[in-house]
Amino acid sequence: MSGCGKVKAWQVPLRLVTGAFILHSGMEKWDGPDEQAQGVHGMARQTFPFLENIDAPRFLKLLAAGEIALGAALLTPMVPTRLAGAALTGFAGSLMAVYAQTPGLRKEGSVWPTPDGIGVSKDSWLLAIGLALTLSPHQKHLKHAKHLKHAKHVKDHGGHHKHHCRHEQGGNAGHFGHLKQAKQVAKEAKEAKRLAKGVSQDGHSHHHAHRHGPGHARKGCPAHH
Repeated sequence: MSGCGKVKAWQVPLRLVTGAFILHSGMEKWDGPDEQAQGVHGMARQTFPFLENIDAPRFLKLLAAGEIALGAALLTPMVPTRLAGAALTGFAGSLMAVYAQTPGLRKEGSVWPTPDGIGVSKDSWLLAIGLALTLSPHQKHLKHAKHLKHAKHVKDHGGHHKHHCRHEQGGNAGHFGHLKQAKQVAKEAKEAKRLAKGVSQDGHSHHHAHRHGPGHARKGCPAHH
């Protein structure tokens, strides 16, 4: 039943059990005896007076046809769940109205059933199931909610990713700045060393000229042997 994509897994047992039960009840009433027709019609007309204009056998046939149609709708996957649930809610609501209006089915001043009303009172379960099916979220609403949740997740993840990238870029920029500074310091140290070496050579030449005179040959100087 869930293969068509219109019925969710949790809806299958609700539709299956109620549909089979109501379908079977309608088929049993279709050829019901006059005694059954009179009893059902008598209870129904106390709650819905307009049914007095319909004779008992015809009313039983109409009720049986309605139950067969409702049971078949609940068992047919192509019928939308919310539509089948609405039909079940209406049918169960009419049964609960009969329970509330028929004397002897409820304890006086109470919603709880008497021994004769236990069978009818259990139709409240059908009402609850019908409401659950009717109020179940539509497939489009679920898809829309899922898309919104996915979009929010992507947005949040994207913001985190951008923050992480900016953090990495800032870290890389700081690292490259330190390297550049270190290279500059090394370059300055190398330049200072070269200047110090040049100054040392000039000082030695000046001292040599002062001791031996400017015309003295460098090769004759003991300092060069």
